[in-house]
Amino acid sequence: MAETFPSPGQILLSLYLCCVASLGGQVQMVGSGPAGSVRIFNTDMAVLEMQEPRKDLPCTVVNSKALLGFDLKFHAGYEVNVPLRDLAGSENLLTLLFRVSPEDRPEETTYFTQRVRVPSIEEDAKGDAFLQGSFDLGEGRYHVDWLMRDRSERVCSFYWDVEASLSQRDRQMVLQVTPGSIRASDSEQFSEEPPVERASEGAPLNVKVLVNFAPQNARASTLQPIDTSALVSILRTISRDPRIGKFSLTAFNLQEQRVVFRQADADRIDFPALGEAVRSLNLGTVDLKRLGQKHGETEFLADLIKKEVGGPPHPDALIFAGPKAMLEQNVEPETLKEVGELDYPVFYMNYALNPQAAPWRDAISHAVRFFKGYEFTISRPRDLWFAVTDMVSRIVKSKYGRRNAVSGE
Repeated sequence: MAETFPSPGQILLSLYLCCVASLGGQVQMVGSGPAGSVRIFNTDMAVLEMQEPRKDLPCTVVNSKALLGFDLKFHAGYEVNVPLRDLAGSENLLTLLFRVSPEDRPEETTYFTQRVRVPSIEEDAKGDAFLQGSFDLGEGRYHVDWLMRDRSERVCSFYWDVEASLSQRDRQMVLQVTPGSIRASDSEQFSEEPPVERASEGAPLNVKVLVNFAPQNARASTLQPIDTSALVSILRTISRDPRIGKFSLTAFNLQEQRVVFRQADADRIDFPALGEAVRSLNLGTVDLKRLGQKHGETEFLADLIKKEVGGPPHPDALIFAGPKAMLEQNVEPETLKEVGELDYPVFYMNYALNPQAAPWRDAISHAVRFFKGYEFTISRPRDLWFAVTDMVSRIVKSKYGRRNAVSGE
């Protein structure tokens, strides 16, 4: 039977010590899911059904646990190592095929496939080829049947179970994948956010968000996917709250002392445009003009705060987000006083994967403290969900508290 390779998905692919060309990304096959049927080779189906690991094509497969990401999705997957000497010879083609089935509904199976072109490899090649694959899950128990074959019909197969579950104290969290669901992972972090049905009662909240798009490691020359994923997830979690109706966003980078993106008084956050702007960051390059400024980053932050905090549009809350900004000098209180007294709350969503590594306050934290604001440390997905829930509740109380106070007068 013929194979089909339709709609795009994701697989993270790389080869150490040699170069591999992938024929498209990981694909969720047509007919996958409830009541679906897929078209695959009978020999492949026989291997999947056999449930006996094979190593005609020598490989080592390590499956990963289902881990909850900041995007509130469970991510599971695998890593594969193949000795280069076992791929030696003329060009080859590796075909990966696997299926994921809910334990309680095995008939609702989702199939994924991927093809990888391998270039010519010398007979005495050293090292291993390394491949990774991933998929998203809702809560539940699942079984995975996985195989890889080359043009010579040599097969490597592996089988495992995986469970995605929230702890008892995290049961309040609303995840982005429904229980028992299986999805291809989204490779684009800045994809468009689906529309949100906003609350119909009361005036919608208007928030202003300032995000420092910077890596956890201040010395890093690039933003890593784990950094952008967390920061984008903070924005998405805020944007999904139905009580918020207007967004003003300023994305900046302290190292470059540059605002890379602005969006004012919008009904939604333009994630694709934000992604294009963030990709323009060039953290490995040092501007000679900045080298001559003793406290250039502090001056940039001070100017940004004065412009954004005191400027229009007037928000119901101001939210800072980003990793710790450890500067040689903090913004002076006298400078912050120029902004004047704020009649709305200020928050800081501090993204810190290892908060114990730098437990002291950073420059943004000092500024937020000056404005009597609130700080949340975001180290795990649960921190983000509960922080946004608490923050929006405080914004609502502040807004209607002010309104009631004015009415009373």
